[in-house]
Order: sequence, then C-alpha cells, then structure tokens
Amino acid sequence: MAAPDWSAPFSLHSYCVSQELGFVLSDPLQELPPYYQPWMDIALHVPQLVEAHQLRSCVDQMPLLSSQFLNLHRELRLAHLALGVMTMGYIWQEGEKNTVEMLPQNLAIPYWEVSQRLGLPPILTHADTVLANWRKKDPLGPFAIDNLELLVSIPGGDCAQGFFLVTLLVELAAASGIWNIPTVINGVRNGNAAAVAGALEAIGRSLQDMKDALQLMHVHVKPAVFYGIMRIFLSGWKDNPSMPSGLVYQGVQPEPLEYSGGSAAQSSLLHCFDELLGVEHGGKSGAFLTRMRSYMPPAHRKLIEDISLQTPLKTFVQQRASEELTQAFQNCLRKLLALRNYHITVVSRFITIPAARARQIREQTSGVEELISKAPAVLEERGTGGSSIMTFLKHVRRETKEAFLSESEDAATGAEPEDHLGSSAETKQSTAQLINYGAGR
Repeated sequence: MAAPDWSAPFSLHSYCVSQELGFVLSDPLQELPPYYQPWMDIALHVPQLVEAHQLRSCVDQMPLLSSQFLNLHRELRLAHLALGVMTMGYIWQEGEKNTVEMLPQNLAIPYWEVSQRLGLPPILTHADTVLANWRKKDPLGPFAIDNLELLVSIPGGDCAQGFFLVTLLVELAAASGIWNIPTVINGVRNGNAAAVAGALEAIGRSLQDMKDALQLMHVHVKPAVFYGIMRIFLSGWKDNPSMPSGLVYQGVQPEPLEYSGGSAAQSSLLHCFDELLGVEHGGKSGAFLTRMRSYMPPAHRKLIEDISLQTPLKTFVQQRASEELTQAFQNCLRKLLALRNYHITVVSRFITIPAARARQIREQTSGVEELISKAPAVLEERGTGGSSIMTFLKHVRRETKEAFLSESEDAATGAEPEDHLGSSAETKQSTAQLINYGAGR
C-alpha cells in the first residue's frame, strides 16, 4: 500500500465531508427531472403500495428508463434512494416466504447503472436512507427531529421516520469529531502534543453527543414496529436463509448476486474513529466491517483508508508521555466504549427482547403479539446486514477495550450494560411497551 503524502497538511476537502454536516449530503434533491417521474411516483408511496400488495404490479408496469439524463451527483443520490426503496418493497412485499428470485429489468438495469456511477452497490444502504434522505420543514430552522422529515420511507410509519432521523442526528453529532481528525493527524506529524490533545477532547465530546442523540431512538421508535415491520425491509440477500441464492438483476447478468442489507456498520463514523484511535478488528467481525466499507460512498471509504495509513496515534501518545495527551486519548476511548455499550442496549431492546418474545408467542394472534410473531423467524437476533448481531457487537466492544494504553481501570471497568436494557426497571418498561402496543397503531 502506498505511503501517505505528507508534503501538505492532511485535509478533509477531497473526501466529501463538511464541517457542519460531516458525511451527511448537503441539501439533498427532492425531485428528479420530469423524465424520471415514474420512479418517484412509486418511490414516494412504497409503504402504501406494500400494504395494498400492489407495489410489485406497479413496478412491473413501470417503463424502462435510461439513467443517462441524470447528470448531477445529487440527482444520482436521489435516484439510488428511490430505486432502492422500490427494490426493498418489491423483494419483501409478501414477507420472508414469498420473495422473488429476479428483479425486473425496468428496475434492475437503471439501478445497476446508477449504482455503478456512484460506486455503491445496488441495494438500499445507510448512505441512501440516512445521509441523502432528509429535508428541513423550515429551511431556516434547526437540525431538530421536529423540523426534519424523510424524502422517502419504508413501511413502519412514524417509527420508520423516527429511526432514520435519529440516525441522521447521530451522524450530525459526529460532524465536529470528524472535522477534528486532521488536527490530530497534523499534530502528530508536527509533534504538537497540545494540538492533538485539544482535538481529542473535541472528538470525545462529539462521541458523547452521538450517544445522547442515539438515546432518542427510545422516544421515536417502538420496538414492536421496528422488529415486526421495518427490519425485513432493511434486509439483504446475502447470508439470508430467505434468499439463499441471492437475487438476479434481470438484464444485468444471469447469475444471482448477493448484497447485505442496511447496517450501522455502513456508517463511516466509527470506522474513522477506530482507525484514528488504533482500535483493531480481527476475525469475522473485522472481515464484516471491512466488507461494509464497500457499501459507503467511495470518498468516505477513501478517508477511512487514508486515516489508517497515518503514523499510529497510540505510539505518539506513548512516546510523548504527556499527562494531558494521555488523558485525552484515554477519554476518547472511554467515550467510544460507552457509545458501543449503549448501542448494545439499543439492540437488546429492539431486537433481542422482541426476538425472545416472538419465539414464545409465535402461535398467538392478537395485538402486539401478532405483530411480533409475524416478524421473519430467520432474522431473529441477526442484524439486517446479515451478522449475528449480539456476538458481533460484543466482539467489537472487546476490541475497543484492547485499544487502551494499558490494562488500566479504563479498560477493565468499561461500564458494560446488562445486555437486556441496562436495568431491570428499563426492562420492565420495555416489555410493558411491547405488550401494550396495539396492532392498530
């Protein structure tokens, strides 16, 4: 691998990152040129068409359109998003047992063309549903969840909106942390320990802000809806028993292709922080995380790669033996570990507990129990990206602990939550919410 060019200061300007928004696409387009209105007419109504069992027939009647009239990056991003939600609706309209083996060419061909131009896979990704799927209700208003809405959505109603918008807020909370990465890298190059420490303190605050934003998931998303309705529409056709052979993209190539569904691992945020802080992932978890980088916009995965080529920050911290620098480095890792701990709490509430409940009441048919029991059995306790999610998250957490400077109190007492919500009171509250959630809501 080529050595980094240190002739100029490290900068984020070539990686499609902004100081205010981080990796989030600035001002996503809300409309495509009129020629592509047939796409938008369907994409804007995917939840309703799926509920009416009409999406497949609408797509089958859709004209085959050329992608050649999409000239702007934002046009391509909106097209990829629209074609992606249509594809998910088409595949999963009838659930896990009535999937299709072939995506029709009037959807498959333009989706493939747009994907090739963007350097993204032809499946709905985090870059679509979160980074390029938002608008402000009041353009002059704040980036607050009450002032944001999605451009398109999957089935799940307000909970689907809440899920993607909370994830967007996590991305936005990370922007200042990402923006401080060059200060760390340049400080290491120049031997400026004070600059590195200051930037690490800013990154630590950003990691805390990410955790605070993630807590809103409990306010805006109901576990029963996420588990019983939304998850299948985020699932892919790799490592998925419902589609063991993958999916044929008609008119593209005759052999089936396999792609993973949407996953938090497709966000570039923690990949960047891991590379900066020296958190190393091996084995199956490392292979999965590396594969998820191919689901990111090319400029973002290039940033991750370039961060990995820099002089190791951990070595610099050890050599400088500065108390301020050491504390800032350790604090960053503590904040990163706390974020991963909290992510496990969220996954427990939205996947592990509903999965256990679903197994218990699979034969029952009322209220929330009907909703949960109809969730795809093959996805129980698996991430939509195809991983065995709790095993994966705990392994990544353990690797984060190993990045501390020593087997200190920081590493040994990393405030691990109970894997089923963090407290018995929370568990009872979550279980009550699951039981009381009505099927009509």
